[in-house]
Amino acid sequence: MAVYFVGDIQGCYKELKLLLQQVNFSADNDELWVAGDMVARGPDSYKTVKYLMSLGDSVKAVLGNHDLHFLATYAGIKKPKANDFLDELLAAPEIDEIISWLANTPLLRKLPEEKVYMSHAGLSPQWSLKEAKDCAEFAHKKLKGKKREQWLSIMYGERPNSWSQVNNKEEKFRFTINALTRMRYCFADGSLEFLCKYPPAKAPTNLVPWFNVPNKALSKCHWIFGHWAALEGKAKKKNVYPLDTGCVWGGHLTLLRWHDKQYFKQPAFKNCP
Repeated sequence: MAVYFVGDIQGCYKELKLLLQQVNFSADNDELWVAGDMVARGPDSYKTVKYLMSLGDSVKAVLGNHDLHFLATYAGIKKPKANDFLDELLAAPEIDEIISWLANTPLLRKLPEEKVYMSHAGLSPQWSLKEAKDCAEFAHKKLKGKKREQWLSIMYGERPNSWSQVNNKEEKFRFTINALTRMRYCFADGSLEFLCKYPPAKAPTNLVPWFNVPNKALSKCHWIFGHWAALEGKAKKKNVYPLDTGCVWGGHLTLLRWHDKQYFKQPAFKNCP
């Protein structure tokens, strides 16, 4: 069995299929770990989700910020954005099944018997591994529970941006969502910053990539993530693996075969409008 990790698909269905053809992916024998942002901005979100669901237990996905925003859009909490190209997905005949599948998708996964973790954005430098796992499970239970809409409605916002400022369940939920699905940079104390999307060479000097903030937890494991296309798949750190290479923006879709650390790439057909 081969384990493959793939970066942000974002509705790039054709590229995904061609990428998996490169490695002769078999749902009977292999696993596909998806680093979040399966939908939005690309042309084929519906086909992408339908295909991933068809692969059954061979797919091990986590939610990204666009996946969460889609859940909020379906719930009527947010209005659809024209450039998200979600009309076909929202009108899908099996939309209830799709929503259930996404809502039951966790925010954090660990590769069995290995110290390998995957989340969409990364690991908050203010968390231990236990705190990260506990918080991810806490938020996951809220998203798949009967009060999902209530929790989706409070996930938006940038405060608190420090773990030490969390005082209640609502703030814990929001911080967890932000850390695991939106974070790119932190301040020196490990608190989260949300505005900067530039690569590190162009970022303000007071900001530090989350994976470069001193963190004992991160030093003890490997971390797979997406979300940050400006990194172009490069982090200059041996135990972190950024896989968002901007397929939806005209870059390419990246697949990492874990056992031999070999990368496979599928160029985008064209830039998204």
